Amino acid sequence: MTASVKTRKFMTNRLLGRKQFICDVLHPGKANVSKADLKEKLAKMYNVRDPQCISLFGFRTQFGGGKSSGFGLIYDSLDALKKFEPKYRLIRYGLQDAVQKSRKQIKERKNRALKARGLKKAKLLQAA
Repeated sequence: MTASVKTRKFMTNRLLGRKQFICDVLHPGKANVSKADLKEKLAKMYNVRDPQCISLFGFRTQFGGGKSSGFGLIYDSLDALKKFEPKYRLIRYGLQDAVQKSRKQIKERKNRALKARGLKKAKLLQAA
């Protein structure tokens, strides 16, 4: 059985260089459908040259299964995607490397910043 993809609330957002929509996926008999498969289907539906320009997130399976819905974005270019997409999603898509800091370093920096005020605080936050 194949999954069928439908989009609704489709709109073009020129300021952010993207098309945005809610994506409904019907997949009876399957637990869910991979985002890679959905990207391929959407790329065919909307004539997207590079499937990497498609961002899918927030999918929830309806109670009882068989239907999932989430949010989708199709960026005009990879540059627009890198500019406007949150950092964590870029890391998830493999377009950016995750910065590995220890929790202790992050917490120590935060606590030092809490004690400082004004210009000293700005310098502390800018240093890292």
